[in-house]
Amino acid sequence: MSEVKVNKISPRTNCGTVTLGDSGDSFVIPSGATITNNGTQVGFGRTGTVNWDTSSIKTATFTAVNGEGYFANTSGGSFTMNLPAGSAGAIVSVVDYTNTFQTNALTVSANGSEKIGGVAAPAVLSTEGQSVTLVYVDATEGWKNIQDSTSNLVGNNFITATGGTIVTCGDYKTHIFTGPGTFTVSNAGSACGSNSVEHLVVAGGGGGGMGSGSAAGGAGGYRQNYPSPVTGGTPVSATAYPITVGAGGASPTASPIDPPGCRTGSNSIFSSITSAGGGGGGSEGAAPLVLGGNGGSGGGGAFGPGSPTAGGSGNTPPVSPPQGNDGGDGGGSYGGGGGGGASAVGADSPSGSGGNGGAGSPIADAFIGPTAPSYGTPGPGPGRYFAGGGGGGGQQPGPTFGTGGTGGGGRGGYYPGSTNGTGGTVNTGGGGGGGQGGSGRTAAPGGSGIVMVRYKYQ
Repeated sequence: MSEVKVNKISPRTNCGTVTLGDSGDSFVIPSGATITNNGTQVGFGRTGTVNWDTSSIKTATFTAVNGEGYFANTSGGSFTMNLPAGSAGAIVSVVDYTNTFQTNALTVSANGSEKIGGVAAPAVLSTEGQSVTLVYVDATEGWKNIQDSTSNLVGNNFITATGGTIVTCGDYKTHIFTGPGTFTVSNAGSACGSNSVEHLVVAGGGGGGMGSGSAAGGAGGYRQNYPSPVTGGTPVSATAYPITVGAGGASPTASPIDPPGCRTGSNSIFSSITSAGGGGGGSEGAAPLVLGGNGGSGGGGAFGPGSPTAGGSGNTPPVSPPQGNDGGDGGGSYGGGGGGGASAVGADSPSGSGGNGGAGSPIADAFIGPTAPSYGTPGPGPGRYFAGGGGGGGQQPGPTFGTGGTGGGGRGGYYPGSTNGTGGTVNTGGGGGGGQGGSGRTAAPGGSGIVMVRYKYQ
């Protein structure tokens, strides 16, 4: 190896350029050497900066070199970083590579009897994400920490979104839509935090039929994937998701009776999830006869003219798991069948009486958060219930009307007594109650649906 010793290198021409070596060459600056500009240290080896060693992540005890910064991975256990022999201006940095210093600490040990912050003893780094920069000053203080960070800046691993009414429960947020809106994801998160959502999508319930002993509307389709570890979450990306909340099916208003499609509830939609509106209830005495409609849950069948009719089919179109159940059949003596619910079929009509609506299904209070009493209806078990079928209408000599299913189903009407059916509860997807006879011959509309989206945000 040749050696050239000079005190000054100057360009051949005035204000020219001196080039050291060719592309790809390396120049070694010995430990402790400095480069100065009018007495101020600059460039390689200057106090206050280090060259970060990204080629060798440290996982076991090692000795640091002046001017170097290190990434320490203590996920496998604690170890020690030995500092080099101190010389004025020497500098070393280290950072918590895996954010595990709080579990497995890194010990920083000075050379021999040298000090760290004026104390002749090792220092321990035990804060998650900690990074320090040490500069050797003199024998009195030894190595001084000139920069200590515990902020641990990291990318956001969790979903960030806006839209609807937002409630927080623990580490989760739920966006609740009682009408049309947009669920806008600004950060899609990652598998290390959250990158999928849980949903509850309930369509509008079907309206009840009109006339003596007419049938109830079926509940709107009920689809949910809570808890997602069991059924699988819905993946999301950083985009806007339009939300559709289905309206309840209308009640018949006149005779001749409205076309059956008027009583079908409307669909609710989130992303790839569509819940079908509930089928309308069958109407008695119509010509042509209006049958119980198909839908998320089927509408009940009516009596007439002259004989009972079957209820409509639920889970139409079919999805898995099913979004609803069939409506109940009509009965003799002007009894209307109950509308199907999310968890049970509508009851067939006993002679002259309305069939009860099928029960809805619950979602846990934790899904909705602390405002749970504002949504759905209470039931026999924990949680809030949605998508109950309506109760069928009854007429003499039958004793009673059908009750609505838990989850917002309306009860049926009854004649004599001119007791009208009641509508499905708003934002439950409950089916409307069947109509009563008499001069009013009224029925009731279905309840509107609801959409909820839940995810882990921290």
